[in-house]
Amino acid sequence: MIRLMTRTLGGAALLLAGAMLLVLRGGPVQAQADIKAEAQSTAKAEAQSTAAPASQSFSTGDCATCHDRQVAMVQKTRHGRVDGQCGACHGDPTEHLKSNLEKGEPGPIVKLTTAKADVINKTCLGCHEKGNQANWHGGVHERRNLACTSCHSIHNFQSDRAQLKTVRDSETCFSCHAPMRAKSLRTSHHPVREGKMDCSSCHNPHDSTRPKMIKAEWTNELCYSCHTEKRGPFLWEHDPVRENCLNCHDPHGSNHDKLLVAKMPFLCQRCHISTRHPGTLYDGTNTATGLSLSNRAVEHACKNCHQSIHGSNAPSGAYLGR
Repeated sequence: MIRLMTRTLGGAALLLAGAMLLVLRGGPVQAQADIKAEAQSTAKAEAQSTAAPASQSFSTGDCATCHDRQVAMVQKTRHGRVDGQCGACHGDPTEHLKSNLEKGEPGPIVKLTTAKADVINKTCLGCHEKGNQANWHGGVHERRNLACTSCHSIHNFQSDRAQLKTVRDSETCFSCHAPMRAKSLRTSHHPVREGKMDCSSCHNPHDSTRPKMIKAEWTNELCYSCHTEKRGPFLWEHDPVRENCLNCHDPHGSNHDKLLVAKMPFLCQRCHISTRHPGTLYDGTNTATGLSLSNRAVEHACKNCHQSIHGSNAPSGAYLGR
């Protein structure tokens, strides 16, 4: 009995001592908070001790000693306000500077002019991961191993926007897309040559989610953004028009009127070969200088009668007339 009472009193004493200790230290919640705060303070101190030397080891002025023109160009852009400045893209240049001062030769540095495309793109996408560049991965340009510096220049750009290597983005695109340059020189063309449009008016070169990198889900939607009068809805639809504008038009340029892929009536007879009109193809004998003049082969050809070729709301417009 005495032994049992002794054990009971001993256990009570231990509980009382534990309760007093918790009270003195502020309870278990306070104890956990103290441990967490101490860990955060330690981590912050370590981060500061690690980052401080890197941020204080060099300045942009040090780089400008040799690379004055490059630094001057960067200072004119948003890149000049990036944290770390030169080091944000080229890494910590401390060893590069040290070797140059002590040995008279440049030390190791991240040199993007000779780096592989994936290294360059990873560097740029570290900041430019939103907006137009959000869908870069998987796109045609990435699959063909193009780097950001294939089109853009950080230190020697020529354009007013987007820091391109050429004055206009169309010139940049034409450096690879030579067939599109040739088409733009044809008689019927969008006003790219005149400077009223550029390739980026219709295309997003960083996109990977749409065909041909166009800025719309569908070719017609892109065309309708300017040619709103062609959108409709119409009482009488023209099926190939509703299907795709590219059935009849070449947006990059043509030697036929209105960017058409072929001259009328030959364009129309690709589909309308056995309609109310004679099914034979028209040739030079049906023109103004031929022996058998036909109103279907001169002037606007089919559009002499079928003016509303994109669709009509006229009650008698089943044949897309006036």
